[in-house]
Amino acid sequence: MNIPENLKYSNDHEWLRIEGEEAFVGITDFAQHELGDIVFVDVDTVGETLDKEETFGSIEAVKTVSDLMMPVSGEILEFNSALESNASAINSDPYGEGWIVKIRITSLEEADSLMDQAAYSSFIGL
Repeated sequence: MNIPENLKYSNDHEWLRIEGEEAFVGITDFAQHELGDIVFVDVDTVGETLDKEETFGSIEAVKTVSDLMMPVSGEILEFNSALESNASAINSDPYGEGWIVKIRITSLEEADSLMDQAAYSSFIGL
């Protein structure tokens, strides 16, 4: 199970890579493995400002659909449009090409409440 050290993790299995006041959000390797083959990602919240733990979209796998939750409050700046034709990038590269949205973080302090690599590893039972 791949759990990079440079990311923060939510209880909802989203990861956050902070770059200044902006950040990239995706789902963890654990989450993509649990979902199975991902076939579609729906994000219709670009331009909206959402609170931590609000739903910003959904992800559809062959057998299920799951909500995508904001790990921190922020404005959705961009959806990874490459996922429109290649949603399976989330399965093959969840922390790289499989990022889902880019956000502008409202409060950097909220990120402090997210898990680091060790805490997330323990959370998923590794």
